[in-house]
Amino acid sequence: MNTTTPPPAAPQGIGQTVRSESQRSPLRDFLRTETGSAVALVVASVAALVWANVASGSYEHFWETSLSVHLGSGGVDLELREWVNSGLMAAFFFVVGLEARREFDVGELRQRSRVTLPLLAGLTGMGFPVLIFLAFAATTDAGGGWGVAMSTDTAFALGTLALLGRRLPGALRTFLLTVAIVDDVVALAVIAFVYSGSLSWPALLVALAVFIAVLCIRRAGVRHSVPYVVLAVAMWVALLKSGVDPVVTGLVLAMITYAYPASRTDLERTSGQFRLFREQPTPELERSLRQGLATVISPNERLEQIFHPWSSYVIVPLFALANAGIHITWAGFTDALTAPITLGILIAFVLGKPLGIVLCAALTTWLSRGRLRPQVGWGAVLAGGSASGAAFTVSLLIAALAFDEEQLTQAKYGILATIPFSFALTWLIAVAIRALPRTGRVRALLGTGESIIDLVAPVDEERDHIRGPVNAPVTVVKYGDFECPYCAQAEPMMRRLRDDVGGDIRFVWRHLPLDDVHPHAQLAAKASEAAARQGAFWPMHDALLSHQDELGPEDLMRHAENLGLDLKRFRRDLTSHAVASRVAEDVESADRSGVAGSPTFFVNGRLHRGAYDLATLTESVRAAQERASLANR
Repeated sequence: MNTTTPPPAAPQGIGQTVRSESQRSPLRDFLRTETGSAVALVVASVAALVWANVASGSYEHFWETSLSVHLGSGGVDLELREWVNSGLMAAFFFVVGLEARREFDVGELRQRSRVTLPLLAGLTGMGFPVLIFLAFAATTDAGGGWGVAMSTDTAFALGTLALLGRRLPGALRTFLLTVAIVDDVVALAVIAFVYSGSLSWPALLVALAVFIAVLCIRRAGVRHSVPYVVLAVAMWVALLKSGVDPVVTGLVLAMITYAYPASRTDLERTSGQFRLFREQPTPELERSLRQGLATVISPNERLEQIFHPWSSYVIVPLFALANAGIHITWAGFTDALTAPITLGILIAFVLGKPLGIVLCAALTTWLSRGRLRPQVGWGAVLAGGSASGAAFTVSLLIAALAFDEEQLTQAKYGILATIPFSFALTWLIAVAIRALPRTGRVRALLGTGESIIDLVAPVDEERDHIRGPVNAPVTVVKYGDFECPYCAQAEPMMRRLRDDVGGDIRFVWRHLPLDDVHPHAQLAAKASEAAARQGAFWPMHDALLSHQDELGPEDLMRHAENLGLDLKRFRRDLTSHAVASRVAEDVESADRSGVAGSPTFFVNGRLHRGAYDLATLTESVRAAQERASLANR
């Protein structure tokens, strides 16, 4: 293998020359925000408990205050708690729907075969708790509140996994998020059809007509937000008047908001508009540039970026503040300890949830003969099931609809108790897994399921440029640009990565010259391919990244001369169609694989999301090594 003296060491973390914001990991951003919101939820819940016990009269009086909004002869008159529960929570379900739609369009569930298992696990993970709750409520009149025992609180569940950190695999978060989305969607349907009032068909037909109007303006290509906001409010009011809980509005509108990656054509057009604006900063060109940028990013991503922080840090904590307040007395607390409602909710979530999820996953894997299996190990599935035993948002919402007074208080005790109990159980499972021997621990966490492959064009040993053992179990593919400073910084880190993890890794370079930001990148890519025709790709690769300010035609000829290449042949190959086609093939494969910028890494075909620091990449490579070792056993 050809090598050269490595360039100077780079910082531990590097950046990336970005092509499009649309290819950032939406799931990673979503998880990070949900994890942080768990803290806000705890603070709001504690504040509600303190308020309800220090000044219980003012707590109830405040949230029962009536607020009316009138327009002409019509209007809406609700208590403040109802405005939060039916109004602001519509935005919460809008965010849930956006994430569900994104996962189906561009996320883990874009491979429809991966939908079946978490869908069934989500449904079974709701059915088992409901049966347990009904068993406890059989001797009371509380059976009608069975919907309280269904839905996982996403923020608390993901917050539990985040607190446990590296004890559990990252893929578990995706599995748990999918199960939680199923929970929320089904729970919302239950709210709409079971816990809503008597139906008013004229108002329901008005809501349907408004929804059709939304579909029509979307079909017409309207992108301005004002018409959608007006129609969404009209639909919410119509559903409220119809007797259906209007929180349905958020989910319905979100599920028709498509997510899609930016196309190369849109990106190039927007780059051209920016260059025009830079040359002539006129209001017309500025407006054209804004419109161009708006078309590049999908409405789903733009709306989630706007609403998700508000939902996580304002709406849901406000919901907790309005609903989590319980006036605690010693007599009431001791009664709740033995109350069927409290015990039914607690046991239904803490034991019923993990039992339903794990049994369903095991049965589905067995019936499908392994074709449908979790993407994590069974220990991780059990930990995820126990983490999903945290109830809060939707359970409190249904409890407020299903129970009154003493029963509502008992339900709140049970719901709040699920949070520490589910966390403790998940922690114990993680500790038990960590105590296993290394092979057993890896199998329990990672399993043997096949990971989703993001790299569209598999590595071809005859075609690709490979550095390292050809038969190495781990392959890191890097899409790079020879003029990109971050690509140069990544090279010494790649060498350190190879030293840290041993020789069981090979590196593949593929071209992604970003012509619109790096004017010499295309020619440099061709120069490396011209050198490859003389068996000197990697020496030229290292020379180009080490001299990024020397990529002009004369500079490239000097590099070729320094490497001892046949200059006449090099010059001829540099301008040949074959070399240009070779670079274009890499660019096309990058587009098809959803590459956002340079450098972008794929580890065993899986897109590396997150930081490009040595520790994070090493962790990703080690996980791939462990998966490969399990597959070879």
